[in-house]
Amino acid sequence: MKTKIFAAYLPQFHQTKENDMFWGEGFTDWVNVKNAKPQYQGHIQPKVPQNKNYYDLTNVDVIRWQAELAAKYGVNGFNIYHYWFKDGVHTLYKPAEILLAHKDIKIQFFFSWDNCSWVRTWGKDAGNAWSPVSDKGKSGNSRLLELDYGNQEQWKKHFMYLLPFFKDERYLKINGKPIFAFMTSFEKETLVEMCEYWKKLAVENGLDGLYLISRHDEFYNKHLLDNQFFYQPPAAAWGKRMSIEGRLKKYFHIVLKQKGNVKYSYDYDFVWKRLLRRAEKERKNALILGGIVAFDDTPRRGSQARMICNSTPEKFKYYFKKLYRLCCENNKELLLLTAWNEWGEGAYLEPDEENGLAYLEALKSAVDDVNGV
Repeated sequence: MKTKIFAAYLPQFHQTKENDMFWGEGFTDWVNVKNAKPQYQGHIQPKVPQNKNYYDLTNVDVIRWQAELAAKYGVNGFNIYHYWFKDGVHTLYKPAEILLAHKDIKIQFFFSWDNCSWVRTWGKDAGNAWSPVSDKGKSGNSRLLELDYGNQEQWKKHFMYLLPFFKDERYLKINGKPIFAFMTSFEKETLVEMCEYWKKLAVENGLDGLYLISRHDEFYNKHLLDNQFFYQPPAAAWGKRMSIEGRLKKYFHIVLKQKGNVKYSYDYDFVWKRLLRRAEKERKNALILGGIVAFDDTPRRGSQARMICNSTPEKFKYYFKKLYRLCCENNKELLLLTAWNEWGEGAYLEPDEENGLAYLEALKSAVDDVNGV
């Protein structure tokens, strides 16, 4: 079967009252991207979008352009990050609402709820060059927005907000059920109760149910969740569950191949080979696999950045083709890719001044090769 490729989509690039409050008037992730500083000789920062396209995601034409570009180069849809906090506070919702309102935008999508509190990890304590302006004189990992699942009334409010998206014909469904992802684990009993209630509400509101998935970890609730997914690159590069051999290799790789003052640097080939080895082990399981384009979160974390070095479009095609073929051969319905537009983490398919459309062209070429086009 032809596995569907969904790229992670960050709805951050527009002004919000929360970002104005926490980081300064008009802040978006473009502030991070523009102010990034090289951390070693030859380190290419800042990254610049092609034609300096520092877009605003409240512009429907931008979202339409993204959808058309994705479709042209083999991306079937976006898994859009969703942010919902204590007492129903939610943010970064405008791009998804614009997409919902414009049925002519032909792109599939689903939500990945980043269900954790927001804390101040981008400030001056993290080594960011831009922090004296955007950090507003604050320090420490203070809590900005608190996650609290609340009670049944609040669960219903959240579900009813999501319902029009779930019913949209473009919203991805597996076995007729809208898919909804959780980025953190299922250790909280409250979350389990909430999901049971959501599944009940889904049927009551005319859906076949919900297809719930979570990031792969030890807290997997197989009685409630339908599947898990590997979130890359953490799962392959710096995840918790690694063998002693893997930990030693990772340690020596980081220490001996450090780039300048950067504490956490990884080699692109090393990470992709680990990723593919694990994918091979899981080929017969239902687990949803993931891949990476590139990664360098210098814009957000400065000298504390994690970066995967030596990425090229050619390498990306070589490794992604292997992963995509494995997924197709084993009838995996979905493959998740980091990312479409995570500019603050250096993980993006969108064209930039350095490589143009090369990563998108590499993706399309890999997909066409596997599908015999």
